Amino acid sequence: MVFEKAEFRERLHKTKVEMQKREIDILISTNPANMNYLSGYDGYSFYVIQGVMVLINEPEPIWIGRNMDVPGAAFSSWLSTENIIGYGDDYVQSNTKHPMHFFADVLIEKGVSNKRIGLELGQDSLSVTSFMELQKKLPDCQFKDASFLVNHVRMIKSDTEIHYMKLAGEITVNAMITAFDSIQEGVIESDVASGIYQSLIKGKEDQHGDYPAIIPLMSSGQKIAAPHLSWTNNAYKKEDIVTLELSGCVHRYHAPLARTAYIGTPTQKYLDIVNIVLEGLYEMLQVIKAGITCDEIARIWNKVIAKSTITKDSRVGYPIGIGYPPDWGEQTFSIRPGDSSILQNNMTFHILPALFQADTGFVVSESIRVTEKGCELLTNLSQNLVQK
Repeated sequence: MVFEKAEFRERLHKTKVEMQKREIDILISTNPANMNYLSGYDGYSFYVIQGVMVLINEPEPIWIGRNMDVPGAAFSSWLSTENIIGYGDDYVQSNTKHPMHFFADVLIEKGVSNKRIGLELGQDSLSVTSFMELQKKLPDCQFKDASFLVNHVRMIKSDTEIHYMKLAGEITVNAMITAFDSIQEGVIESDVASGIYQSLIKGKEDQHGDYPAIIPLMSSGQKIAAPHLSWTNNAYKKEDIVTLELSGCVHRYHAPLARTAYIGTPTQKYLDIVNIVLEGLYEMLQVIKAGITCDEIARIWNKVIAKSTITKDSRVGYPIGIGYPPDWGEQTFSIRPGDSSILQNNMTFHILPALFQADTGFVVSESIRVTEKGCELLTNLSQNLVQK
């Protein structure tokens, strides 16, 4: 297993503490990252309904999924055989049976069909239909919103989790170097993307890479105003600005990184923008430590860019860790004005003061670990503009 059972039991304990605070007797988590966190299950099967159920008085979660995924759960999770339960294929995309009927039947069999159930109502992994079918089968239960309960528990990382994120950071750096070694005028974007993927999966000598939760984001030329585009069959051109955001992944843990290249000779006006962004990133990294709020960090960034004509409406950071498509973010805090959330020791963030603007775009980021004395970079690569 990727983690010792003791670590899973500690995660379960912390989750139950939060459940008690919210007066929840049973938690049903369908988010793939939360399911991995609580059970260890790691399968590409989240296109069907699956989840883990945490019962407040049970020593282990119960994993429920498709029958064909039971062996995968037995292989990758820490759970006892009796707590890995599969449903038949007659529940899959059926007009008469729904997987949530099976979830309900498990609870009915356990005699807990009139309890307070927490559901991740705000997660993409729980559809309206799933909620309605569960309600239909369990009319005596009280349903409560537990959308980001596990997400918040996940935020403070163990030493082992930090270790995996550092390994992911090394893979990230190798992939970024691979990309910039191949970017030049006339090179096809998709050829660069194939090299990135090879580097991400090959990993390093003693650690292979997993598939990342987000594809390599690769914008160039006028497209840098659109941050979430990827490669095309077009060739890079002279004077193109090229932005990259990508992440290595180890045991589902990510350490994303963003960097920018310029093909040709940038103008002084553009270099001035680069320098302001780098100054803003530097100042944020200097103040980040346990006890500071997201709002305070964002205000440091805004104070720096106020010296220029730069404007940025989007947030400049968010927590990271376990990730499955479509996101490596933990969907909790945001580093932006107004978010009074307090950073704690061993939280991990992607600090991203990126400018997605045509002609003047510049993207740079760092994945960091919060400590009592400051922040520790999870990646080691020059932040400067790469000139090709």
